[in-house]
Amino acid sequence: MTNPLLQSWDTEFSLPPFDLIEDAHFEPALEAALEDGRAAIKAIADNPAPPSFENTIEALELADELLNQTAGVFYNLAGADANETREALQRDMAPKLSAYSSEITNNAKLWQRISTLWDTRDALDLTPEQHRVLMLTYRGFRRSGAALEGADRARLTEVKSRLSVLGTQFTQNLLADERSWFMELAEEDLEGLPDFVVAAVRSAGKENGTGGPVVTLSRSLIVPFLQFSPRRDLREKAQKAWAARGANGGETDNREIAAEILALRDERAKLLGYDSFAAYKLETEMAGTPDAVRSLLMDVWALAHPQAERDADKLTQMMHADGINADLAPWDWRYYSEKRRVAEHDLDEAELKPYFQLDRMIDAAFDCSARLFGLEFRPLDTALYHEDVRAWDVTRNGVHVAVFIGDYFARGSKRSGAWCSAMRSQSKLSGDVRPIVVNVCNFAKPDAGAPALLSYDDARTLFHEFGHALHQMLSNVTYGSISGTSVARDFVELPSQLYEHWLDVPEVLEKHAIHAETGEPIPADLLKRLLAAQTYDMGFQTVEYVASALVDLDFHDGPAPADPIAAQDETLARIGLPAAITMRHATPHFAHVFSGDGYSSGYYSYMWSEVMDADAFEAFEEAGSAFDAEMAAKLEEFILSAGGSEEAEVLYTKFRGRMPSADALIKGRGLDKVA
Repeated sequence: MTNPLLQSWDTEFSLPPFDLIEDAHFEPALEAALEDGRAAIKAIADNPAPPSFENTIEALELADELLNQTAGVFYNLAGADANETREALQRDMAPKLSAYSSEITNNAKLWQRISTLWDTRDALDLTPEQHRVLMLTYRGFRRSGAALEGADRARLTEVKSRLSVLGTQFTQNLLADERSWFMELAEEDLEGLPDFVVAAVRSAGKENGTGGPVVTLSRSLIVPFLQFSPRRDLREKAQKAWAARGANGGETDNREIAAEILALRDERAKLLGYDSFAAYKLETEMAGTPDAVRSLLMDVWALAHPQAERDADKLTQMMHADGINADLAPWDWRYYSEKRRVAEHDLDEAELKPYFQLDRMIDAAFDCSARLFGLEFRPLDTALYHEDVRAWDVTRNGVHVAVFIGDYFARGSKRSGAWCSAMRSQSKLSGDVRPIVVNVCNFAKPDAGAPALLSYDDARTLFHEFGHALHQMLSNVTYGSISGTSVARDFVELPSQLYEHWLDVPEVLEKHAIHAETGEPIPADLLKRLLAAQTYDMGFQTVEYVASALVDLDFHDGPAPADPIAAQDETLARIGLPAAITMRHATPHFAHVFSGDGYSSGYYSYMWSEVMDADAFEAFEEAGSAFDAEMAAKLEEFILSAGGSEEAEVLYTKFRGRMPSADALIKGRGLDKVA
């Protein structure tokens, strides 16, 4: 049987031939790719010629081309369109991929070649980009335990393998909990819900086969239900189910998994000579140390916490006025906050939502990138991995730049959240390789023929992920290991969070916020009210985020807690989390932290990047236009196209002329104002 994953793809833009790929192809392709990689690594390590940048570092860059091709397809599908076969293969491949990675970093001959190059780097006549790649390769091997020997090396290999298994299990448990729970609604339970929520719960019922309306644990469905349902008992049931993901007992419970992950991370750090996992992890980030992270988070907490407490008092008064003589609870906040928003800003989500059609917001994101960077998007008629998925050929001045894939609707086979990934990254080492970039979201899917309507937060998410996509699509480096989003974790959110600002530009909304039924643009008065309310409820939003970031930091800044839930509760008690606000991501469903090492001890990075994104957009405002051509060119040159070719601080300083303070962030969140 010919395996399309192991062939050169004779398709437009060398896209994966999704119409030919079957689940049965993945395992043999991944196994073959691992063997291909092993052979390439052996050839590099055993090369009798003295080590050179070309025969060692560049050869390493190319060693995993087949593995990157096959894994790029498989893991994108496993996250966006999972099934039992794909999940089983994920579990099977996790330790195998970890073992392969350890084989590389434990290869003494290979490590010796890299060390020799590093020690003689000043005599190698390297370009700045090559020097950067050499440094990152050397540092990556050292931090992976290449210098360890004997029992310590063997134990670190075991630890990394077990962590890979646990991260996969955590993610799959969470997805299982999310797709198995739903709350059926009777017709009378729909009273008080706006039409778009009614349509969403009916559509969800059709999708899961119950027929009648249901609330699921998709954020795009449960959040508006909590905002609008006047039924406090149903809100409580939905909120508790949302909060209990990963903590329902049985096979999908993540609490013991979280404890083991934290213990193994602590052991890993100690084996490598670090005081804590946070110290290990933050060594390569902009923040540098746990103390720097804690300082930023606590400075913002000191402003946001009293704001949230004042807001809680106002919402409690509203609830009591409704005759509910109880304490404000987490299932009350969004409901009464929505009422308060209507009262204070005359801004009703039901009035607003028809102006935010998914297709119009996609066009808005594309239009902004055209005005800033000259990009054009042509729809592609090609086979993709799901009927809801769309693709575009991205060009500039008639030259192909990338393929952009959009997968926007929630479904039971997709993990929650929103993300950007690359099925193929940009590089130039083996030809001009252009990227295939994927944005995945979880917006509520409408009934057939009806337009998909987004909340303003949904539209912001779309712009956020498209900012990540621009970072991938506009990458212009030689080496794939530093292309696109291969940057410090607390720098990677800068392009995405910065791009969100263009959604708030009045001329963008005037053009693209078009009513789904009337075709009329958003009225000037409604637009004014919308923009005036951008910092509304920011105390709540900041507190729920910072609480999660501090719990993550505390987990990793010291000995691993034996009971993560107790440790989480201790952190929340210490900082005084208001009773009516929960963490944005509680431990058993904190996938950012426990599904892998990406955001472990790094959830703070959204706020670290926000310091920069707020300051960066001020640069456009100071230039007089959100579409200032000179600033856009600098943004592309020093941020979007540069990847990880230089330290993040260097790149940002080249763009802005200096590093920012937190003042712009505090102002942008409205935390500089006294209630």
